Amino acid sequence: MGKGRRMKKQGPPAPLDESKITLYKKRKAGDVESKTESGKKRRRAEEEEEVLKAVPKKKVNGAVKGKENKAETAAVSKKDAKSKSKPAAKEKPTFMDSDDEDMSDLDDDEIEMGEDEFDDLDGISDGSMDSQEEMDSDEEEEEDEDSVMDSEEEDHPREAMFSDDEDLSDAEEKLTAANIEGLSRKLDETRQAEEEEAQRELQESAMQTNIAGDRPDVFADAEGKPGLAPDLQLLRTRITDTIRVLGDLKTLGQPGKSRADYLQLLLDDICTYYGYTPFLAEKLFNLFTPMEAFAFFEANETPRPVVIRTNTLRTNRRSLAQALINRGVVLEPVGKWSKVGLQVFESAVPLGATPEYLAGHYILQAASSFLPVMALAPQPSERVLDMAAAPGGKTTYISALMRNTGCVIANDASKPRAKGLIGNIHRLGCKNTIVTNLDARTAFPKALGGFDRVLLDAPCTGTGVISKDPSVKTSKNERDFLAIPHMQRNLLLAAIDSVDHASKTGGYIVYSTCSVTVEENEAVVHSTPR
Repeated sequence: MGKGRRMKKQGPPAPLDESKITLYKKRKAGDVESKTESGKKRRRAEEEEEVLKAVPKKKVNGAVKGKENKAETAAVSKKDAKSKSKPAAKEKPTFMDSDDEDMSDLDDDEIEMGEDEFDDLDGISDGSMDSQEEMDSDEEEEEDEDSVMDSEEEDHPREAMFSDDEDLSDAEEKLTAANIEGLSRKLDETRQAEEEEAQRELQESAMQTNIAGDRPDVFADAEGKPGLAPDLQLLRTRITDTIRVLGDLKTLGQPGKSRADYLQLLLDDICTYYGYTPFLAEKLFNLFTPMEAFAFFEANETPRPVVIRTNTLRTNRRSLAQALINRGVVLEPVGKWSKVGLQVFESAVPLGATPEYLAGHYILQAASSFLPVMALAPQPSERVLDMAAAPGGKTTYISALMRNTGCVIANDASKPRAKGLIGNIHRLGCKNTIVTNLDARTAFPKALGGFDRVLLDAPCTGTGVISKDPSVKTSKNERDFLAIPHMQRNLLLAAIDSVDHASKTGGYIVYSTCSVTVEENEAVVHSTPR
């Protein structure tokens, strides 16, 4: 009551809106019962008087948000009265400067602050204010994190990891797949950044060579001391300079030097830098322009991605992916064009020794070898011939597409390689496959024949898989490029004789090689009579 009289001595204040005093009405009942000790009242009355002295300058804003509680309001009042030095870290109930607002309509009971409220004031020290500020900052951080996640989902909506025909009803697996896809995307971005950096270095090297507008004299660099090991970095720079000169020989070429001189220098440098025989380097170089040939030789030095093919006779791709993810394998689908391929980026376990591999759930197979079987498109209950089947990746894919129906003849002329073919067929559960060890050039047209579809993945020089088998750089000679195309032509003729051209569902032949040379591809097909 004494506190109310002191407040009225300040003069007749203007009426205050009811919304501005609801904070005090809620504490009315507790305040009346909590008045006990007169000494505490006197001390707290003096503190309140100091608080009220500041009211004419800064008065309570009644539009207090619901989340700012009573303790925060009392803490601000006490802090203004005592310290007036530490500003609030966050948006607190502020004071307005209008002079026409006061607290005249408050009666004694409504304006009194009880012992409980002063206990709240005593409990809210500077340290409690710090803790309140930390809580507010934590809330801000949580809000920021939520907003970042929302923006990422809006900017980069998650897409399904697997093909549309697979069951994606399990939310947990979808989330796991999306996480794996994100990890894989990061690896792809890292690899792309490295490739861009290499390309940038190549361009900078070319620019530095032509900074002064001079013609690069690559022949001066070629006149090195005999018997010394070449500097590979300088050798690569000379290769790029020579390619640039060949692109604009009239402007950048040295007087007295012909195009043949630059080509010969470039071929010599390629043989030294990449390790090819002169014959094979020239044969591959002549297939492309100088810049394309350089890109081809560079690509042959890059390992191909590790790809596995799901064996749909035993499992599906989603289940296989989940099982391998649980074993620490980072993977994603090879692309929308395949429903069974998975590209592996990292693996904590050997892919050729997992329980899933031993159970025949997948096979290690290059993504490019999916294409001949997809082009063949075998149908259930057909008779299909694979003329050169080892080690069995394409054969088992054919069997899976046929759903273990019909009949697949898997032949290979090499008996040691046929053993590996048999092992893969048994492991993957192909029950419609027969393995033969025959000379396909003569055996099938006479003995069997009448196949709906024939796949001829012919033996070749392997110039398209040098990254997997670097021995091709030095093991192939001119004789190989004469004998192997001749054998391929005979195999293709046998395939034509073995297929049933009147088949109601088939009558197709697919011819494929692992080589890029014309002699083993276009020349074989064009020279074969139809």
